[in-house]
Amino acid sequence: MQILLIRPHPELRIARRLEEFLRLEPLNLEIVAGGVPEDDDVAILDLSIEKDPFDAFQKQLTRIAPDLVGFTSYSTNVSVVNALAAMVKRHDRAITTVVGGIHATLVPKDYATEDIDLVARGEGGTLFRELVPRLKRGDDSSLDERVLSTRDPEFDQKAELPPPQYPRIDEIPRPRRDLVQRSKYFTTWTSSPTARLNTIFPQVASLRTSIGCAFSCSFCVVHFLLRGKYLQRDPEDVVDEIEALSEKHIYFLDDEMFLNAARARRIAELLLDRGIKKEYISWSRGDTIVRHPEVFKLWREAGLRIVFVGLESVDSPRLSGYEKQTDVETNRKAVAILRELQIMLHASFMVHPDFAVEDFRRLEGEVMAVGPAEVSFTVFSPSPGTPLWSMHKDEFICDPYRFYDCMHTILPTRLPLKQFYRHFGRLTIVALRVNPLRVNRVRIRIREFVRIFIMATRYVFSLHRIYRDYLPEK
Repeated sequence: MQILLIRPHPELRIARRLEEFLRLEPLNLEIVAGGVPEDDDVAILDLSIEKDPFDAFQKQLTRIAPDLVGFTSYSTNVSVVNALAAMVKRHDRAITTVVGGIHATLVPKDYATEDIDLVARGEGGTLFRELVPRLKRGDDSSLDERVLSTRDPEFDQKAELPPPQYPRIDEIPRPRRDLVQRSKYFTTWTSSPTARLNTIFPQVASLRTSIGCAFSCSFCVVHFLLRGKYLQRDPEDVVDEIEALSEKHIYFLDDEMFLNAARARRIAELLLDRGIKKEYISWSRGDTIVRHPEVFKLWREAGLRIVFVGLESVDSPRLSGYEKQTDVETNRKAVAILRELQIMLHASFMVHPDFAVEDFRRLEGEVMAVGPAEVSFTVFSPSPGTPLWSMHKDEFICDPYRFYDCMHTILPTRLPLKQFYRHFGRLTIVALRVNPLRVNRVRIRIREFVRIFIMATRYVFSLHRIYRDYLPEK
């Protein structure tokens, strides 16, 4: 069987601007490909790196002549995926189309179209290991609650079922990293102990050491997908994969890698024992850092250079409303610990649509206090398929899928929309003042300085203009 797996491209301008700073490999599709039986051919097409995505897709359809086309999809990709699936069926109606990913898992009904045959729910690598042989035998029926046929008369009822149980983590296949153009994937790197960087755009590999999270923040969809589970790979397995990677820079995609301090410590110890010299970016909660500073000290020695921390808010009552189970003082302690350990902080704050001018001003003050640090901002948005989504569904001011990128508000704002985004854009200008490249006077190549300056300018300009995305098309 000839299989083509597709990562759709982003539609909105701000998403394309963000990809100028960070573009990660389609690890989920690489894992799906890892589950394809060895006697079948599989290819991955990442449309996010294509200048003309629809043209590139059509050419690949013609060149490969696939028997099956599989799409991964976030909520913002629903319309794009439906359009791509229609292209497949115009090309050849005999091709089987499958859609998976977060949105397909939570809201499968959105893909019940004549151009999509199957909706895959849950973990894709183990699923494809079973699905492909079935399709080769001519059995295109549903595969329990994990694969729903849109032709099934009971599709609507089955689509209401909760997400399927995740498999054991040791059953999930290793990713087929050989199927993508690895040179296309990079991150913006600002950490430098010597105040000099050969490049601020190093090539980066993505890796997961765990899946899920033990917490249940109200705005997060992870605990719904995993039914509250936190699945962890064995330290030896993690380090084996790291050692096999050719890239020097590794981006951990765990929702929270350090929750199990003993496991995190063991991974760092193995990296040091084996003499693996790479540099890492990871996510962590502030309270995890405060509880286990010794783990982060060890990881600093092992190569941890940047930690993303969802500080979210400068108000403890708002943090409580987000069900973060932490407070502002704990977050500030975490910032101080990372600064003392010389691990670069990437602080993420959440702007609520009900922000008044004074709320923006308070957040600006907090941004200045956390520096030097990378700082980014999102807009509070309910996640599709969650109770919070149902609670707010009558309040949406726009297409809640297309604009669900956590940059566009899908809820009404207290301030006029244009004023809200003027202040939202100003936050990034303030954040640039405390960026490590500027504060630490890191020496970089002139060409890269010009590139990052242009990128930042275009990004801020796009933030100021987001309100125009809501205007009627002319």
